[in-house]
Amino acid sequence: MDAITPLRIFLTFLRLGLTAFGGPIAHLGYFHRSLIVRRKWLDEHSYAELVALCQLLPGPSSSQVGIGIGFAKAGWPGAIAAWIGFTLPSAILMTAFGLGIHHFGSSIPQWLLHGLILVAAPVVAQAVWLMSKQLCPDWPRRLIAGAVAAAALWIQAAAVQPLLIVAGGILGWMVLKDRETGLPQGLPPRINKRFASMLGLFVLLLLGLPVASAGLGEQAVGVFAAFYRSGALVFGGGHVVLPLLQSAVVPPGWVSGQDFLAGYGMAQAMPGPLFSFAAYLGAVMKPFPNGIAGALLCLVAIYLPSFLLVMGALPLWQAVRHRPGFGRTLRGINAAVVGLLLAALYHPVLTSAITGPADAALALAGLVLLVAFNLPSWAVVVLTVAGAGLAHMFLGAT
Repeated sequence: MDAITPLRIFLTFLRLGLTAFGGPIAHLGYFHRSLIVRRKWLDEHSYAELVALCQLLPGPSSSQVGIGIGFAKAGWPGAIAAWIGFTLPSAILMTAFGLGIHHFGSSIPQWLLHGLILVAAPVVAQAVWLMSKQLCPDWPRRLIAGAVAAAALWIQAAAVQPLLIVAGGILGWMVLKDRETGLPQGLPPRINKRFASMLGLFVLLLLGLPVASAGLGEQAVGVFAAFYRSGALVFGGGHVVLPLLQSAVVPPGWVSGQDFLAGYGMAQAMPGPLFSFAAYLGAVMKPFPNGIAGALLCLVAIYLPSFLLVMGALPLWQAVRHRPGFGRTLRGINAAVVGLLLAALYHPVLTSAITGPADAALALAGLVLLVAFNLPSWAVVVLTVAGAGLAHMFLGAT
């Protein structure tokens, strides 16, 4: 496998940041198609391991997977390149919106928003299908995936997902046999164990920033502490962080409730991570820091926990995965990841995207274009949104 430079990682993730609509689960589908199937930066098992690890950690799971891929391929410069590339388009758009165009929020056509959500259905469906063939080739693992999917749909809470991954690992250790010769390839072994100390820095900042804010009385430190805490304590991705951000910025009067909701509405139409909403909040804040400086401060603060957690946890994961019997556990964890993606394909992807026969036809057409014609994801985005516009025009669909 040829060397991958941080510049190449940046450009690849920049393209994903411009085209990856549909939320964190859809992002994992885009990553799988672009980085695993097409470019083969990781094998299927390594990708599933990374997804599982990021689901176990708090923070934005899809962005953390991107950071982990960049870190695995080119160290910490690769991690930063992946994050900047994936986050930059939505961060720029949300900052610009926060600097003065938030009056466009109420003018975003509903059919456009719906079309962008609809794209997630074929992308996630393709990822689930391809990963299930690789990671659930036998009935024990299919049953683990099915049980995890059923449990995830029955108990629809983001905090349950890490527990289901642990349960999948335990089931794998109990019921799977050691009939495979050794572990799959795994992530590159050059990940340096000294990065494990970043977990200590993560905890130090989580506990120390509020103390520093209270002691110094500086607005910038208080804002940084609030956004760091929001990024450090949330399980389940972008939508789950919204209550934390709302409680951090609206009650103290930093951002009005109306501006908060306007920015959230605009964020739904953006590609890339919903955590870029932090850039908008930093830009519209009434007290200084605001504007571009505020956007940068809030964006760095909310993502810093993800960097520390991913780069700190990956070396430990690499060490643990070679222990005796962990192969069975790992195969169970990978099956659990397939189960979680299968559950997410139904809810929230299909339940929020498919509202009628026209939506079902568009989603099916998108899946055919991806699988049978191998069309690029960005082209499927364009065609699906155009189809949603035509359905709205001629059929009166949303």
